[in-house]
Amino acid sequence: MAMNMTSNTPANAKKSVQWKRHFTWIVVLVLMVVALGYGFRPQPRQVDIATATRAPLQVTIEEEGKTRVIDRYVITAQVAGTTCRMDLNVGDTVTKHQVLVNINPLPSQALDPRAHAQAQAKVAAAKAALNAAQQNVGAAQADADLATKEVQRLQPLAEKGHVSIGQLDQAEAVKRSSVAALRSAVFAVDVAKYELAAAQTALQYTGDQSSNSADIIPVRAPIDGRVLKLQQECEGVVAPGTPLLEIGDTRSLEIATDVLSADAVKIKPGMKVLYERWGGELPLEGQVLRVEPVGFTKVSALGVEEQRVLVISGITSDPERWQNLGDGYRVESRFILWQQPDVLQIPLSALFRSGDQWALFVVNNNKAERRLVKVGQRNGLSAQILEGLAAGEAVITHPDDRIEEGVRVKAR
Repeated sequence: MAMNMTSNTPANAKKSVQWKRHFTWIVVLVLMVVALGYGFRPQPRQVDIATATRAPLQVTIEEEGKTRVIDRYVITAQVAGTTCRMDLNVGDTVTKHQVLVNINPLPSQALDPRAHAQAQAKVAAAKAALNAAQQNVGAAQADADLATKEVQRLQPLAEKGHVSIGQLDQAEAVKRSSVAALRSAVFAVDVAKYELAAAQTALQYTGDQSSNSADIIPVRAPIDGRVLKLQQECEGVVAPGTPLLEIGDTRSLEIATDVLSADAVKIKPGMKVLYERWGGELPLEGQVLRVEPVGFTKVSALGVEEQRVLVISGITSDPERWQNLGDGYRVESRFILWQQPDVLQIPLSALFRSGDQWALFVVNNNKAERRLVKVGQRNGLSAQILEGLAAGEAVITHPDDRIEEGVRVKAR
């Protein structure tokens, strides 16, 4: 009995070792198969997910604008002369009828001997013309008196039938002609007097360098306002119409914003505007006054030619909030085309075109579900959803070509 137990023990041990080795290899093989299966199993696509929410939505157009004074006055020189140095600076306050600058008219030009002799001759000629005109008055007066007496003589004869009515009419016509000639001669005397006075004045003031305070012409402010620009600050000679300075009322401002012509057709007078980044903590409110009907070409920062249109709007906020704004200040104008306080919306990047309709991918049980939706208003970031989606549903933003119907997805 002891001999049998001794002979079976090594065999049983050997079988046990072999079975353990086989079991180990089976386990390793199973683990390898499981690992390979897990490795080649389709992995969920990592995507960006957003939730459809209800919130306020605005559709706006944002462009850079500048403030400008509504009533701007360019003060010019009325006559040729010399201006004194201005005591005003840009920003100074002026009142209506205040003297801004004085203009001393230019002195008369000095004449050489030849021109002086010609001026004297013109005076003599003017005197002779005046004498001739006065003599013509005397001759015209005599003709008029004779014609009047002739009419007075023929009237009783015509009444008695001794002369014809035609002779009387002819005499009256001569009388009217003589009276008209007399008036013309009197006017000629007046013209000759004025010409004589002009010739004498030209001769009298030749080379007169004296200055008379009565000749100084003051330039006055037409309104209450502030100095916006100085064109002629130093003393110097100016010609008629030369700009001297600009003034305006900075309490009355408007905003000029140039927008693309494609956007200008969407903006209407009366539309609400918000002015941001103007220097204050809160935006200012305004209203569109007019859209100019003429566009202009402007080169953008990228070198692209653009057709742009000026939109003029006014500030409706309390003036005390923007009293520090001046002419030519920069603001950001945001024109509100459409707004609603409670709108179902999603990021605009979640939408893509599917034929003639809009579509998106909804995350349902960790799988992508393609769905057609009806889109309303859109701005640069969000889009209004009218049909096909409910609030709280998760959508995939920026879907690429690897996202298809039924593909497993997970949040990035």
